[in-house]
Amino acid sequence: MPTVLFAAPSLWPEYQEALPAALAEAGIAARLVTEAAPEEVDYIVYAPSSPLQDFTPYRRTKAVLNLWAGVERITGNPTLTQPLTRMVDPGLTEGMVEWVTGHTLRHHLGMDRHILNPGHVWDPTCPPLARERPVTILGMGALGSACAEALRALNFPVTGWSRTAKPGCLHGPDGLREALSTAQTLITLLPKTPETENLLNARTLALLPRGAVILNPGRGPLIDDGALLAALDAGQIGHATLDVFRVEPLPQDHPFWSHPNVTVTPHIAADTRAITASKVIAENIRRGEAGEPFLHLVDRARGY
Repeated sequence: MPTVLFAAPSLWPEYQEALPAALAEAGIAARLVTEAAPEEVDYIVYAPSSPLQDFTPYRRTKAVLNLWAGVERITGNPTLTQPLTRMVDPGLTEGMVEWVTGHTLRHHLGMDRHILNPGHVWDPTCPPLARERPVTILGMGALGSACAEALRALNFPVTGWSRTAKPGCLHGPDGLREALSTAQTLITLLPKTPETENLLNARTLALLPRGAVILNPGRGPLIDDGALLAALDAGQIGHATLDVFRVEPLPQDHPFWSHPNVTVTPHIAADTRAITASKVIAENIRRGEAGEPFLHLVDRARGY
């Protein structure tokens, strides 16, 4: 019977019923604990906020199963030699698709103009159809692909860009220039890596059509904050709806709060749901016990 250490104490109340139920559903008889001697532990269910930071004693552990989609806070830990998996949660994906679709439609239809209308201006101008509003998604992993599918179902023409070659996507520096050149709405869903930090900067923001809208539910450091504010002030960017930031919570004196063309949402675009995430964890433990490859194994050289 494997011993599973749940090493994310702040999240235990959410998982104390969902995870045992998922393990039972997967047919796994496991000892699920919140404390254990390192030499007893077969799997660690983990979040980067955990007090467990030294993995050296866990020589028996077959895998560290991260509860977060982001792994940038753990991949650099030199004591972590065990296989690391990241969370690809169907519930998280659904939430991301809803946030991205909702805010894309909000800007496409000009909803703010009617909802925030203190002067009671009667302006019967109709928006274009979705098929006339090109969208670009940077990052075509599980989340980006799901968002692209949903937006295409609404007739938005969607261009996907990936750092590496993928079927049906642009990629590389030349592909990025092409992807940005048509993006009336730009959605960023890339992981944070040294290569993606400040990917949207003064040079790349200038490649977008004038007045483009940016949605960032991916990672805060993907965007150079100063360059974005300058592009907003110049009218190069029409609006930015941002869910992630370099420092969270976003400091009260940050200019994003007061800028008229910035919407701040408090990192709510997508969240890991205990019920669906527990099934992913249970499946990886089943795979580990069966000697099968783990799902969503992190490539530490790439950082995700």
